Amino acid sequence: MKIAFTKMEGCGNDYVYINGFTEKIPQEKKKELVTRLSDRHFGIGSDGVIFINPSKNADFEMEMYNADGSRSEMCGNGVRCVARYVYDHGLTDRQDFVIESMGQKKDMHLYLQDGAVTAVRVNMGPPILQAEKIPVIAPDSPVVRNKIEALGEVYEMTCVSMGNPHCVIFVDDVAHFPVEKVGPVIEHSPRFPNRVNVEFVQVIDRENVRMRVWERGTGETMACGTGCCATTVACVLNNRTKEHVKVEVLGGELLIHWDQDENTVWMTGPATEVFSGTTDIHS
Repeated sequence: MKIAFTKMEGCGNDYVYINGFTEKIPQEKKKELVTRLSDRHFGIGSDGVIFINPSKNADFEMEMYNADGSRSEMCGNGVRCVARYVYDHGLTDRQDFVIESMGQKKDMHLYLQDGAVTAVRVNMGPPILQAEKIPVIAPDSPVVRNKIEALGEVYEMTCVSMGNPHCVIFVDDVAHFPVEKVGPVIEHSPRFPNRVNVEFVQVIDRENVRMRVWERGTGETMACGTGCCATTVACVLNNRTKEHVKVEVLGGELLIHWDQDENTVWMTGPATEVFSGTTDIHS
């Protein structure tokens, strides 16, 4: 059985996108399909797979899986790519619409130039700071500058949920930080019942930061949209930046604004189609 797919990326955070309006994949086959397609040696190669489905509660549904086949609640780069996909592929002709993912609804806005999408803005909603809702086991809530140990070192973490859990740690030199060693230890720490995405952040000035991310279920990726949002919230909570922040990741830049008056986080960034094709669901 052949299925059509499109590979897209937002700041290098790449996923395989499957149109659930036309491609009917049995639910029991999805985990195996996701891990096979995500494999960078024997598959298409991606940070995971996202199914774009009809929705009863929004204009579209994003059904997202990490590369290991585990389901994820939200993906900032992924939802921007879904927004561009539905416009480019004729599923909508509107610039403003709503996408839901595991019950979370996100308002989308497409920036167009000569009919082509140049960027996507997302209302990511309010950051969740209550420890039990992130969830994280911590003595205080909100979890700001709380100590956590990994590989014999003690770090200060600030925890935020943007619909999925994040642990933000500030470092002096993110380029040379051992993300691949520290990241998985914190991801699987018993303090995070649902595991966690870990952001390592170097503050450049009050409006610019650099971030590397260890994503739950995938490993280090080129970018993480919700991670950039969580990073900005953590920076403001720690009085390290203003509310408007440019977050530089390995794959590019995202513009994040935490509007504290409205208590919502806005994310603006690119969404790019890489290529399309077909693959065999059984191979």
